[in-house]
Amino acid sequence: MTSSGRTNAALQLLLPAFLLGAIIAISFLEAPLKFLAPGVTIPIGLGIGRLVFTALNVLAGVVLVVLTAVSARAKAGRTTLVILGVIWLVFLLEIAVIRPVLNRRSDLVIAGAEAPGTNWAHYAYIAADVAIIGLLIALVVVTVRRVLPSEAR
Repeated sequence: MTSSGRTNAALQLLLPAFLLGAIIAISFLEAPLKFLAPGVTIPIGLGIGRLVFTALNVLAGVVLVVLTAVSARAKAGRTTLVILGVIWLVFLLEIAVIRPVLNRRSDLVIAGAEAPGTNWAHYAYIAADVAIIGLLIALVVVTVRRVLPSEAR
């Protein structure tokens, strides 16, 4: 394997693992824990959450662009490209459909109003993150099987 091939293989393994860690850390650790901190009110927590999730979405977008480019350059297999495509689809659903609903609700709460009804979008966002986590794990497994020699596995 050439130096460029090794770099591509390393990026195809490290980028999804990095994004996986970021999503788990933010969505499933930081998000719920910030509301337990002394003095953090719901409006303040929502304001912090919006900043943090916007940063996570930007990070995810950058990682996905680089990962897609590296995978295309490395002529990754069909399975890799399908998994990447589904990750993109779920990610775009999160930022184009679910986040705007969450932002409207948090705008109301931050302004001191009562947000109406059950927050289906919150559960949809969690489900989308869980789906992305599963897809990132699948992507790492597929990549390991493709780039490591069979005797090394």
